[in-house]
Amino acid sequence: MTNHFESLARELEASPNHRVLRRLEPRDVFCNSPCATPGVGIILDCETTGLDPSTAEIIELAMVKFHYSEDGAVLRVVDEFDELQEPSSPIPAEITRLTGIDDDMVRGHSIDPFRVEGFLLDADIVIAHCARFDRPFVERVWPSFRTIDWACSLDQVPWRDHGFDGAKLVYLLMPRGFFFEAHRAGQDCRALLELLASPLPLDPEAKPALATLLANARQNTTRLYAADAPFDMKNVLKARRYRWSNGSNGARKSWWLDLPAGEFEAEVEFLRAAVFGGRAVDFPTESITAKERYSDALSR
Repeated sequence: MTNHFESLARELEASPNHRVLRRLEPRDVFCNSPCATPGVGIILDCETTGLDPSTAEIIELAMVKFHYSEDGAVLRVVDEFDELQEPSSPIPAEITRLTGIDDDMVRGHSIDPFRVEGFLLDADIVIAHCARFDRPFVERVWPSFRTIDWACSLDQVPWRDHGFDGAKLVYLLMPRGFFFEAHRAGQDCRALLELLASPLPLDPEAKPALATLLANARQNTTRLYAADAPFDMKNVLKARRYRWSNGSNGARKSWWLDLPAGEFEAEVEFLRAAVFGGRAVDFPTESITAKERYSDALSR
């Protein structure tokens, strides 16, 4: 029966009016090229009872550990982790609808902290598709996540520059002819690894997406705080991609933007001219590396 459906799929693919999606089948080996000292990466995803790490809880943590070469090629999967955890209160109905995880599934389960810490021991970098969401959750529970480099495949790969209309995993995999069951942590991890192993469509060197992600993650940036910006300038700042920090957990209460070195001076001049009425304001700054980026435990 499988061969029958595959034959039908190939017939459809021969038509310019049809496209075929196949279920993503996870694989462990991506490249057999020898590599004496491969890098060790971890793809991470967690499912939670809500969006706020100060009040919501993790109900599933999944990680896929893999080796990669110096030029950013995914080599092979070397280990996997996927555990459920019962929260202190019932899982909200909307979370169950989204993830399929209900109270019966997690009852009596807890994530082994020693397994988590051990899984991280040899890792060079942790990658999440929305590190700004995942990192604050996991580092509040397991401190070792604060001592390792992080990368975000949502922010640090220029998907739109390569012809993608959006950056959700389900949409990014469709042009490659795949679909998967989203919103379960383990399947999301496998889908992201497949995506990062694939070349970016418009890259003239056909480098894997992982190579671009690692290069961007390794670049230090400067966090520029538009401290005491006038309230009526908030839409100007939003349009400029500034984010708002409400001052919780000891953070600076301010609009902020992370900038590569080559864009810093121009952005300071923009703030002075367009937001602060031409005043020669000195703005607070902070140096950000892959160890601090996306964390809610930045030095203040």
